[in-house]
Amino acid sequence: MDFLRQHRRSTLLLFLLLANVSIWYAVLAQSRHGFLTVAVLNIGQGDAIFIEAPNGNQIIVDGGPDQKLLSELGHVMPFYDRSIDMIINTNPDSDHYAGFLDLLKSYKVGEFMESGTVSDTPTYHELEKTVAEKHIPKIIAKRGMKIVLDKDVSLYVLYPDRDVSNWTSNNGSIVMKLVYGNTSFLLQGDATAEVEKYLISLEKSPESRSYGGLSGQVLKVGHHGSRTSTSEEYVEAVSPEYAAISDGKNNRYGHPHKETLDTLSKNNVKILRTDLQGRIIFESDGETIAVK
Repeated sequence: MDFLRQHRRSTLLLFLLLANVSIWYAVLAQSRHGFLTVAVLNIGQGDAIFIEAPNGNQIIVDGGPDQKLLSELGHVMPFYDRSIDMIINTNPDSDHYAGFLDLLKSYKVGEFMESGTVSDTPTYHELEKTVAEKHIPKIIAKRGMKIVLDKDVSLYVLYPDRDVSNWTSNNGSIVMKLVYGNTSFLLQGDATAEVEKYLISLEKSPESRSYGGLSGQVLKVGHHGSRTSTSEEYVEAVSPEYAAISDGKNNRYGHPHKETLDTLSKNNVKILRTDLQGRIIFESDGETIAVK
């Protein structure tokens, strides 16, 4: 009888402890409301960005190369949160989407956006098949689209502006601008210097006035810091305070390339790298951006 009584008491204490932890986790999560969180996740050689608006709406831009995405989400999302409002695949290279395959097994996803470039790999066909089987609405990104996350938070599609189904994955990569109040983030995917030059040519177009053109405090550097992206002309146009580079430690491509680092340094941009710093978390209150 004493053993049973002690067992019940231990079980009750464990239940109360878990309940207390859950309550405080929810309180702490709620206390960050009012802030926009943009986390460049540490998923190795690839891209994965978690975005959470002040009201709790969430988007993941790219899924990284493997299941590391899930472990990284455990650091930026409450364990009980199993839904994502939208996932975006900027291009069909596996280092941008493979992690979504595991995500879709464990999370409810509201919408799926992709660039429209085509991949014939079995893994990408599996992603498309899973999205269809789960009846997740699919959107082809097009310049001028505006995704409203919160009252003062919107994600604008800057590129592509045409059908890119027959283009290379990098030249067709989605480029977006995330705006919260007076702060903004340029999210480049794997966009090349050629795409950057084209975006500069469109900077004075009428629709660009609605999101403030290309300027932004944070530039998520294109193609993991490859020399094929992040032209000096583009860095000058964006004029960022921070550059975030998503790359794997000792990767076989040599990313980020010295040319890219030199261009950013020449323009007095603070460089943050996942291979050196790990997960990079930005928080914005609509007026200023801080690195956490």
